[in-house]
Amino acid sequence: MKQRKTVYVCTECDYHYPKALGRCPQCGSYGTFVEEKFDAPEALVKEAEKSPRRGALTGGTAVPITAESAGDEPQRLLTGYSELDRVLGGGIVPGSVVLLSGEPGIGKSTLLTQICGVLSRENRVLYISGEESAHQLRLRAKRLGVASDELYILTETNIDEICAETDRISPDVIIADSIQTLYSDRSQTLQGSISQVRECAGMLANLAKGGGSSVILVGHVNKEGGIAGPKVLEHMVDTVLYFEGDRQQNIRIIRAIKNRYGATNEIGVFEMTDSGLSEVENPSAMLLADRPRGVSGSCAVCVMEGTRPIIAEIQALTTKTTFPSPKRASDGFDLGRLYLLLAVLEKRLGLCFSDMDVYVNVVSGLTLDEPACDAAVALALISSIKDIPVPFDLAAVGELGLAGEVRAVSALERRVKEAARLGFGQIVLPKSSSSGIEAAGIKLIRVGSVYEMLSIFTSPSVQQNKR
Repeated sequence: MKQRKTVYVCTECDYHYPKALGRCPQCGSYGTFVEEKFDAPEALVKEAEKSPRRGALTGGTAVPITAESAGDEPQRLLTGYSELDRVLGGGIVPGSVVLLSGEPGIGKSTLLTQICGVLSRENRVLYISGEESAHQLRLRAKRLGVASDELYILTETNIDEICAETDRISPDVIIADSIQTLYSDRSQTLQGSISQVRECAGMLANLAKGGGSSVILVGHVNKEGGIAGPKVLEHMVDTVLYFEGDRQQNIRIIRAIKNRYGATNEIGVFEMTDSGLSEVENPSAMLLADRPRGVSGSCAVCVMEGTRPIIAEIQALTTKTTFPSPKRASDGFDLGRLYLLLAVLEKRLGLCFSDMDVYVNVVSGLTLDEPACDAAVALALISSIKDIPVPFDLAAVGELGLAGEVRAVSALERRVKEAARLGFGQIVLPKSSSSGIEAAGIKLIRVGSVYEMLSIFTSPSVQQNKR
């Protein structure tokens, strides 16, 4: 009979302790300890000897890193969606494990079903669902126009049964929706627990590394927005993708936070339609489609999302408050950074925000965390408090320092070309890094401090727009 011991595990950080604690000594979370039973070491050894899948990652023999191998540069599997392939680094690498997470109802299953329709044209795909029945999967596939004899569906939650089925049909791509619904008989805990998620993810990773199948795992998120389950889950996979967006809007964004085969700062933009998710090939034009003219408190900014420049609209609103403590609110822009910019503008330019409520919004649900947005946010704030519109054809790029200086940013030439391509006539740039940059059809306004930025509001075009 197997020997098992009981330990208590923190659901946030996977910290183990012999007894339950009210507060985790490692991560500081309260009420996160759950009881789990683990096999004793000798029982684990016997179980490992019985399981041929354990140890599948190693070849058994050490070889020089310079040794040639036929699988050094595998052909990537294209998903049929260039936005997703961009985030993945050029497609799905055979033998890789991808973790896709997002809020419930954001469109993860819809996207994966659409991907299956493309991949199953030349590959055998196995879609494992632990949450939906086969009838529900067929209804969604029919609605999305997905039909292929090489697309197999399996409604099973036992990982051993799943591994046996993969051995039978030998799929090229395995999709598990979701990893929190799977369980293994080796662990006596409930589905979705730390040990179950770790065990099931490990077995699927061994299938990918040992058999060459690409695995896509769907992960739930907790109430804080992080991936549910142990943090080690993100270390076990090759790529971690977040599916973001507001369910009240149609825009969906896929962002990579870990990628062993590509960049981690790329994004893919999709739009939810009646027939599923469609790619947005020109996000800048879509984000600026409803931008108002002649209204104060609005300024365009060009940010870099990986290698792609995107122009977004930043709106600011300042209004007198009747309360002793004015309100500060920000959507899509860091609130701490907003406090810093307000302090710089008040100290260096003498603008009084202490008796005003201040609101900053990034249009269409984008989240901008790049310091290059500082100049555009500052212009929008100045425009709102002075009630003078920023020129409609003006964009701004630059980081603000505490002394009021405008600092250099990266990829400036690509930002300028993107602004010119979308029809902007002028762009505000940091003076220190704008030398040598040229772009046809756009005026470069080089500024070195917030004092020089005020000249924008005294230009003839602004005064004519004001009248």
